[in-house]
Amino acid sequence: MTLVDVPGFLPGTGQEYGGIILHGAKLLYAYGECTVPKVTVILRKNYGGAYCVMSSKHLRGDINYAWPTAEIAVMGGSGAAEIIYGSQMKKIENPEEKAQFLNDRVEEYRQMFSNPYVAAQYGYIDDVIEPRNTRFRVIRALESLKNKRLENPAKKHDNLPL
Repeated sequence: MTLVDVPGFLPGTGQEYGGIILHGAKLLYAYGECTVPKVTVILRKNYGGAYCVMSSKHLRGDINYAWPTAEIAVMGGSGAAEIIYGSQMKKIENPEEKAQFLNDRVEEYRQMFSNPYVAAQYGYIDDVIEPRNTRFRVIRALESLKNKRLENPAKKHDNLPL
């Protein structure tokens, strides 16, 4: 079972020197190769490449749930709004108006792209569940997967990033 709250991988040379790509690749490899039941609950944030790595449907996750407050998107609302509307924000001189404009665009982005209902609509989430029902739903999911049999194709060598 995977409980997810990942605001994404931070870009930058510090993370690159720290081995974020190498360690992320190892995690991706582990989730991709495992054949056990994979149940995922997205609790809060799940952005970008971190979304794919954390047992998503794209990585053969069996059952994926999300809480109603979860955010699932390519990137966070504030970062997306600053990129998309950056040129318009430069034209606004009043700091209060600029902040209000940014807040409105962030909320618009969250409603259109990063809420769990949009992800469920596209089949990336099996169900949006209430936090109080999490234990019951995870138990039920694991019971439904108790006879899961999955074998990866036979291969001579793995592709583990070293």
